[in-house]
Amino acid sequence: MSTYVYGIIASTHPAVPEHLSGVGEGPLRVLKAGDLAAVVSDAPEGLRPKRRELLAHQNVLSEVGAEGCVLPMRFGSVAPDDNAVTDVLTERAEHYKERLRALDGRVEYNVKANHVEEAVLHHVMAANPEVRALAEANRKAGGGSYDDKIRLGEMVAGAVRGQEAEDGAAVQRSLEPAADAVSVGPESTGWLANVSFLVERDAAANFMAAVDRVREAMPHLEVRLNGPLPPYSFVEPGPAEPAGTTAGGADAGAG
Repeated sequence: MSTYVYGIIASTHPAVPEHLSGVGEGPLRVLKAGDLAAVVSDAPEGLRPKRRELLAHQNVLSEVGAEGCVLPMRFGSVAPDDNAVTDVLTERAEHYKERLRALDGRVEYNVKANHVEEAVLHHVMAANPEVRALAEANRKAGGGSYDDKIRLGEMVAGAVRGQEAEDGAAVQRSLEPAADAVSVGPESTGWLANVSFLVERDAAANFMAAVDRVREAMPHLEVRLNGPLPPYSFVEPGPAEPAGTTAGGADAGAG
């Protein structure tokens, strides 16, 4: 039976709540190796990223994380057996202990932003005299020629692309002072900003207030806030993934 890994904790972490069950409704176990431990269960056969399983993974991490720092693994992290997990805890002990110290008392908030189409068009028109002049000339000419319409469309599209880059940078720049660390998500997400912020749990209200200020200052944006989450984006790749694990499906709680 392979071993499903939820996260890594200190060996002194409070006991996992007895009522918790993991993916596939399996009972949880704690595997210890020196100063470290891993929260695990038996990996169910045919594991798929269904909503029920994603929520089970996230619920385990939320409950364990409420009692102390946990280094969360991605949904679908499976090791060949318990020994493989404890071997990795031993091999990478210094890395994991450093991450536990760095992330203690901190949570992740993910912020995504995109343009509200009609609002950004008004914003672009107001900020770009050349676009505004051509639009007005076309209006006076009864809509303008075919070529003028194409030219206006290209100008507007170019201005919106430029605004996307500007606004994405502005969102990140505005929120960075309220966070301890920043992790930028992949650009191919369909959002002009997809950024995760590491925030002290006790300072969460300040971070959420900063998000509200961004919404007020940039009403042409739709800004989505997801969190608090386990600090998925700050565990670090490579050493933070147990050797021999296989990632399946989407992140639990990535939002």
